[in-house]
Amino acid sequence: MTKSNYSTPLVQSIFEKIINEVDAGIHAIDEHGTTIIYNEQMMKMESMEKHDVLHKNLLDVFMFQDNQESTLVKALREGKTTINVKQTYFNNKGKEITTINNTFPIIDDGKIKGAVEIAKDVTQLEKLIRENNRHRESKMVTFEQIIGSSTAIQDVVNIAKRATRTPSSVLIVGDTGTGKELFAQSIHNGSSRSAKPFISQNCAAIPDTLMESLLFGTVRGAFTGSADQPGLFEQANGGTLLLDEINSLPTNLQAKLLRVLQEKTIRRIGDTKERTIDVRIIANMNEDPIDAINENRLRKDLYYRLGVVTLQIPPLRERKEDIPELVQTFIQKYNDRFQMEVMGIDERVMSSFSQYEWPGNVRELEHVIEGAMNLMIGEEEIHYHHLPFQYQNRFLPPVNTKVISQVRNEDQAYVPLKKQLLQFEAHCIKEALEHHEDNISQTAKALGMSRQSLQYRMRRLNITK
Repeated sequence: MTKSNYSTPLVQSIFEKIINEVDAGIHAIDEHGTTIIYNEQMMKMESMEKHDVLHKNLLDVFMFQDNQESTLVKALREGKTTINVKQTYFNNKGKEITTINNTFPIIDDGKIKGAVEIAKDVTQLEKLIRENNRHRESKMVTFEQIIGSSTAIQDVVNIAKRATRTPSSVLIVGDTGTGKELFAQSIHNGSSRSAKPFISQNCAAIPDTLMESLLFGTVRGAFTGSADQPGLFEQANGGTLLLDEINSLPTNLQAKLLRVLQEKTIRRIGDTKERTIDVRIIANMNEDPIDAINENRLRKDLYYRLGVVTLQIPPLRERKEDIPELVQTFIQKYNDRFQMEVMGIDERVMSSFSQYEWPGNVRELEHVIEGAMNLMIGEEEIHYHHLPFQYQNRFLPPVNTKVISQVRNEDQAYVPLKKQLLQFEAHCIKEALEHHEDNISQTAKALGMSRQSLQYRMRRLNITK
C-alpha cells in the first residue's frame, strides 16, 4: 500500500471504526494542545460529548489537581513516553475521573507534532479503594441491643456471649435481614479487642480483581497504578475483620484466607515480605454452608476453620413472639428521628404482622414501620392505611374465628347453601371495608373486583359503609 492509500475514504473509515470500537479511551492533541481525536469510549469515561472536546484546547475543557498536570500536555512538552500512569482530573461539570494512561508523543522529522493517550477508566475502583481505606470503627453495638426475649434468639445470644472470651473464628449463618452484623459487632465489643478496629467488608460488593488487593494490600509497582497500601487485614490488626457473604469470595481467595487463618501472616501483592497479624475473623453467610460447599461456593477446609464457633440466627418467622417488642423498638427509634409521638400499632395490624412470614426478616419489619410513620401526620397509632402501599394487600385482616354462618337451624335442618354463601360473602366484604376504612377503591382492589362490582354487591347485600 502506498503512502497515498492511507488517506482513502475506505482506510479512513477503517481507522475511525477501530478507534471507536477498542475497549479503551483514545485522546489525541496537536502541537497546540487542541484535541484532534476523541473516541466514543473516552466520551463514556469522561461523561462528555464529542463537540465539548473536539477542536478545543485540552486545558480549556478539563481541570487538573494542583500537584498534577495533564499527561498529554506533559508528553507534548517533554516528548517522553509514559506507561501506566494514574491520573485524576475533572470534566467541565466538575465530575472526578481517574484513569490509567499510556501516553506517547507524536514525532515527525524530529519535531513534536502532537501526543496521543490510551486510557483505562478506574474511577469506580478508585472510589472503592478510598472508601475502604477510610478509618472505620464499629458503632457500640452490644448484646443488649439485640431485641427479643424468645428462646430462639436468646439461645443464640448466650452462645455468642461465650464466644467473646476467645479469639476463635466465628461463622454466623442466617437469612438476609436477621441481624448477623449486629451479632458480629456485639461479639467484638464484648471482647478484649473492643478498643481495636472493627472492619466490615461485603465480599459480594467488590469486583474479584480488586478484592485481593483490598484484603492483603499492595506495594508500589505491583500492578498498574498501585502504591504502598495496607489491606483490610493490616487495618484491622489487633481487632476484628468481618467478611460478609463469605460464600461470594472467589475460591482462590478462600484458599489464601485459609492460609492467613492458619499461619497468622499476610503478604501484600507484589511483596516478598511476610507480615504478622493478629486479627479475629468473623464470617457471615445467608445460606446453608453445606449447600454452599456442595455447589462449590465455599471450600470445605475453610468452613471447618471458620466454623469453630457457628451461630445460626433464626428467621423472624421462627420467633414471631418477638414482633411486638421489635415493633415498639422501631417506633421509638423513628419517633426520635422524625420528632414524632407515635404510641403504638393497631391491634388488628399487629395480628396481621404475626400471620405474615417476613421473608426480609427484622430488616423488612423495620422498613414497614419506617414507611408507615412517614405517612402519619399527628396520629398516635399505626393503622392499615398507614402501611406502605405494596404491603397493604399482603397484611390481610385476621379472619373472624367465630362461625360465620350456621350450617343448621335450631331444628337441625340444614341452612340452604346459597344462603350460607351470601352470609359468607357479606362477612368478607364487611371485613375488607373495615380493613380499608371504607375506602371503596382499595377494598375492591383487595378483593380482586371492580369498584362497580363491589358497589353492586354491597347494594344486593344491604351493606353500608
